[in-house]
Amino acid sequence: MPGATGVDRSMSESLTDVDFWFDPVCPWAWITSRWMLEVEGVRPVKTRWHVMSLAYLNLIQHQAEGLSPEYLERMERAWGPVRICAAAAAERGDDILLPLYTALGTRFHNQQRRDAEAVAEAVAEVGLAPSVLEAATGTDLDEGIKASHHSGMDLVGTDVGTPIISFDGHAFFGPVVTPTPRGEAAGRLWDGVLAVTGTDGFFELKRTRDRRPSFD
Repeated sequence: MPGATGVDRSMSESLTDVDFWFDPVCPWAWITSRWMLEVEGVRPVKTRWHVMSLAYLNLIQHQAEGLSPEYLERMERAWGPVRICAAAAAERGDDILLPLYTALGTRFHNQQRRDAEAVAEAVAEVGLAPSVLEAATGTDLDEGIKASHHSGMDLVGTDVGTPIISFDGHAFFGPVVTPTPRGEAAGRLWDGVLAVTGTDGFFELKRTRDRRPSFD
């Protein structure tokens, strides 16, 4: 039976896969991810979630500029959450990424809590062992994170950030939007994004952001 949005989720064979790359610390990616979940309710798509790293991206983009110790320290802290996501996926499979991302993002962005306690709560909420937290300060999973990062970024180039979305042979950064479009408004934005990104030779639409991320 179709849900309230009219999309029959039981007919999984009719759903088209959308790939979404995220870093859990990015507020704009968080809003876009919540929009993508709204899109799933009104369009026949199913999202597959992948990690990328803003810390790694920033190091690539600024490697020739002489990074300060303070900057490097901030970037090292940014590695922690994405390493935990990678460790969770290694332990439980990629299906854990969405619930863990949701648990982390709710605390990081909606609740504005970014401390170790918030991360530990998120890990516990999705039923992961506390040992997953140890990945935050290790480097064992970094090569896999970088590979996942490049699988998304290499589709769109290096002058963009997170999130990256790939659908039906077309990949793009964004959309950057706030607050999260809901219901059919989410579907209309999806339709528009597909229209422009599916146009041969289309590269960019942009305007200056005049508001901060809203997590309503």
